[in-house]
Amino acid sequence: MKALTIEEDGALRLSEVPDPAPHGVFDVVIDVKAAAVNRADLMQRAGIYAPPPDWPLWPGLECAGIVREAPAGGRFRPGDAVCALLGGGGYAERVAVPEGMCMPIPKGFSFAQAAALPEVYATAYLNLRLVGEIARGETFFINGGEGGLGVACIQLAKHVFGAKVVAQVASDENGAFCRSLGADVVSNRFRDDLVKTLEANPPNVAIDPVGGPLMGKCIATMPYRGRWISLASMAGPETTLDVNLLWRKNLRVIGSTLRSRTPEEKAGILAGLVRDAWPLFESGAIAPVLHAVFPLAKAEEAHRVMQAGENRGKLVLEVAAENARG
Repeated sequence: MKALTIEEDGALRLSEVPDPAPHGVFDVVIDVKAAAVNRADLMQRAGIYAPPPDWPLWPGLECAGIVREAPAGGRFRPGDAVCALLGGGGYAERVAVPEGMCMPIPKGFSFAQAAALPEVYATAYLNLRLVGEIARGETFFINGGEGGLGVACIQLAKHVFGAKVVAQVASDENGAFCRSLGADVVSNRFRDDLVKTLEANPPNVAIDPVGGPLMGKCIATMPYRGRWISLASMAGPETTLDVNLLWRKNLRVIGSTLRSRTPEEKAGILAGLVRDAWPLFESGAIAPVLHAVFPLAKAEEAHRVMQAGENRGKLVLEVAAENARG
């Protein structure tokens, strides 16, 4: 089969690789129709984000397609339309995945739409519900509201968990976009004072993939028992924090990743996501936002768009032409 492999210089190359076969917990084989792009893919190309053991070496953390092989008596059968959370390997014609990391495609969704669900919505659900323990009526802050993760966090925080949502964005246009998704307050990182915005809207829960020097000052704005969840450090790994605030306010600063969790943990996260969010997807109350869909051979351009921060929502790679599912 064909897959987009990473060359020594970081370039992507369409290569012939062995077909995946079901083995152990990797018991479902999917014919991939679409795969979504994530910032982790760029990090993997840079040599700083290796895939977990047993997963393919080529990128791709989420996909959608048709089940090719499945265990007898399992949840899925050959021919079922599914989307799946992956440890890697989505940039290919086929992938093997644990059954628990597969989800049915929401009714009416295209493969491209479905490929945009697993990674960001599972990450948002994990950190809002299980790590952040968000409660209805609390205030939630997302740093970077216009990206794929930001979209998922705004939608779930507002429409599933009933929170007030504050988002930092890169432009006024992106601010209007985030408001259309459910954000109540937006802060332009190039013009507004984020610390003052958070002082006026103290977040009970924050999801932060940015980090950097400003993070400590933002944490200081949190109310009693606030939970600041750090996912990455795109603005740098260092900040200054008055640690006295941690015990005075009973604050929690939490590091969180989805990728390092076991297949069993991920299966539990995805089951909760399907239970709580799929009815809203199927009713049209919320939907993934696709910035652009590229053919698999144009993955380099999709990565360039993400690296430049030009996308508003998800970037998707189409492995085969498809139509919306009914």
